[in-house]
Amino acid sequence: MRARLASGNPGKLAELRALFRGSPLELDPPLAGWAGPEESGRTYADNARLKARALAEVAGGWALADDSGLEADGLGGAPGVRSARFAGEGASDADNVRALLAALAGRRDRRARFRCVLALAGPAGELVTAEGVLEGAITDAPRGSAGFGYDPVFVPAGETRTLAELSAADKNRFSHRARAALVLLARLP
Repeated sequence: MRARLASGNPGKLAELRALFRGSPLELDPPLAGWAGPEESGRTYADNARLKARALAEVAGGWALADDSGLEADGLGGAPGVRSARFAGEGASDADNVRALLAALAGRRDRRARFRCVLALAGPAGELVTAEGVLEGAITDAPRGSAGFGYDPVFVPAGETRTLAELSAADKNRFSHRARAALVLLARLP
């Protein structure tokens, strides 16, 4: 089964292609020029379904969407569904990391989790969703140069290195996206 990814994020495309390598699901990039709908959902699942259905309709085939984010306990679950825009619209990954560290400055509770919801939509209205969660904590400063997003400040539970200090292969063994991908593969139509 071939599906287009409903994301222009090259990090997500590379990561998801690696996660689905050798499986029945092969990923293509989104249609050229496709900007996608506004992420107006209140939950990751809402946004993932919205994006997958929109691209499936436009492309006339299967589409896979990922909506994911970071939830910091010391911030009441923020940035959450606004993770990509935590420092404002058009913010870079570095901007968002700085905003997160500034918001957590002086807070003792550094527990956090990455949450990912994948939605696979088909041309006839089919829809399959899956969720994956990775528990961990936020560091005081970025470490590492791999990965993207909040990876440089997130240490998974049981690890001493941030996700940005891990190889892509190591990260893909247990990340929130890897966990969601395993569930999705088990639910493929």
